[in-house]
Amino acid sequence: MPFASLPDVKLHYEISGAEHLPVVVFSNGLGTTMRMWEPQVDAFSKHFRALRCDTRGHGQSGVTAGPYTIEQLSSDVVGLLDVLKVERAHFCGLSMGGLIGMFLGTNLGGRFHKIVLCDTAARIGTNDSWNTRIQAVQSGGMKAISGGVIERWLTASFRVSHPEETQSIQAMLEAANPEDIWRAAARCAMRTCGARSVQFAIPVWRLPARMTRLLPPRKHISWRGRFRMPSMPNFPPLTCRTSRRAMNLTAMFCGSCWRKGDCDG
Repeated sequence: MPFASLPDVKLHYEISGAEHLPVVVFSNGLGTTMRMWEPQVDAFSKHFRALRCDTRGHGQSGVTAGPYTIEQLSSDVVGLLDVLKVERAHFCGLSMGGLIGMFLGTNLGGRFHKIVLCDTAARIGTNDSWNTRIQAVQSGGMKAISGGVIERWLTASFRVSHPEETQSIQAMLEAANPEDIWRAAARCAMRTCGARSVQFAIPVWRLPARMTRLLPPRKHISWRGRFRMPSMPNFPPLTCRTSRRAMNLTAMFCGSCWRKGDCDG
C-alpha cells in the first residue's frame, strides 16, 4: 500500500501498468476515494500507467488543517508526480477533480499532455447549497446526505438494475469522515475558477453528463466565455446520470483517442 511523502501530507496512491507506458492521473470527486476509478484500471493499464490517488483529506491520504484550496490540491498532484519522477502525464478529473484539472491546465500545463474534465464546472453549486449540506453533515453525519447524493449521481433505473454497485458507492460516501471532508474539502467546491478568460496551452477535453441533476450540460456553457480549449473533440454529452457508468464511457473515449498515437502532446 504505497504512500508518497509530500512536505505537509502523505498521499495514498496506486499505479498500474508497465513502466514504459505514459502516465494518466485520475482525480476523484468530493467524498469519494480512488476506488471510484476501479472499473477503468484494467482497460487503461494496457496502454497507460494508471495513477490513482486519494485526494488530501480523502480515503487513506493524510488530513491537514482546512479549509483546503484547489491550488493546494493541485500542488499535491504535481508533488506526487515529482516523487514518482514523472515529468509529464495525462490528467482526468471528475467533479472536484475537474476543478483541480482546470488549475493544472491553466497554471502548470507544462507538466501535462492533456486534461480531461468530467462532469464538472468552473463553479460547482452555490454557497447556500454547500452550507446546507455542511450543516446537515455536522448534525447527522455522512448518512444524512448520502441518500440524496446517490439520487443525484445514479439514475433510478441504474439503482434498480445495479443494487450492489449502488450500495458500494453509498458505502464509500458514508465511510468518509465528515469533519475531514465537508468542513475542509467542501470549501473547494465553492471555489470559482474566475470570470477572466483563461488560455489553456494544452488540449483540454470536456465531458458533461446529459442526465445529471448535479451538473447539467447548461452549467458547462459558460466555460466557452472563460476558457479557450484547443483540440477539443466534438463528443456528445454522456447519456447517464452515474459517475460509474460515465467513467466507463470516459475510459472508452479517452482510450480510443489516446491510442491513436497522440500521447506525446
